[in-house]
Amino acid sequence: MSPVIKRKGERFTIPSKYLLFILTILCITMMLVTFGTNVFNRPFNRVVGYVVIPFQQGIAKTGEWISNRSDELVQIRMLLDENAKLKEEVAALTEENTILQQDKYELNKLRKLVELDEQYGEYEKVGARIISRDSSNWYSSFIIDKGSNDGLADDMNVIAEGGLVGRITSVGPNWSRVTSIISDNSNVSAMTLATEDNLIVSGDLQLMAEGVITFTKLVDSKNAVMEGDKIVTSNISDKYLPNILIGYINTINRDANNLTKSGYITPAVDFEHLGEVLVITDLKQQIDEES
Repeated sequence: MSPVIKRKGERFTIPSKYLLFILTILCITMMLVTFGTNVFNRPFNRVVGYVVIPFQQGIAKTGEWISNRSDELVQIRMLLDENAKLKEEVAALTEENTILQQDKYELNKLRKLVELDEQYGEYEKVGARIISRDSSNWYSSFIIDKGSNDGLADDMNVIAEGGLVGRITSVGPNWSRVTSIISDNSNVSAMTLATEDNLIVSGDLQLMAEGVITFTKLVDSKNAVMEGDKIVTSNISDKYLPNILIGYINTINRDANNLTKSGYITPAVDFEHLGEVLVITDLKQQIDEES
């Protein structure tokens, strides 16, 4: 038999049936090795340790962060709702406190008017509220909410906390105009309470910036009148009832004639802050006639 000579350039090939057999044996061997030993587990575990586990940890941390943020958002929403409720409660309490302060202020004003009413208890009076005033900073002229329908008339005296305010100068059905003693055209016959020396009290709006009005024609031959003495309406006044407090002597000056004195009076009434007044319904003319 002649030998088989392999020609140059021919490729070595394995028949398909032999190749299939070899691969089958190799797979079976690998399966046996895999299930019977841990030869491949360690490299696989290493791959899992370096790749899969960090990925799982990242997912876990991300989930935990999202869960925490969700809880925080829920807490923030609850805090916002609670804050809104607290703001409503604060607003309600503030409103209630304001009302209580107003009530307390009104009560104090009413108490002072009651005290004033008792102080001049010999006269009949009607309470009234100021509803408007002139354009100046002082209540030199103002309107009250009572009029002829309430029995008010011209020349009725008006008092407030402290003493004399002025008198009614015009009346409507449900309103009256009051001209106060600080008005520039106001003149009141007055006297010192301690010595009963007569004088004239005149309004002066410019001087009210310094908190005073003027007095003139004080005859004080004994030099008994002193700063701080009370000035009240006199018995000889034709418009004002007697013994209503006007104010206190602030300054005394001797006039050039050396016979009379003049100076300044601090009014007893706060003419910058007036709200409620009392109107004395007894007229000076009627009292004089009855006397």
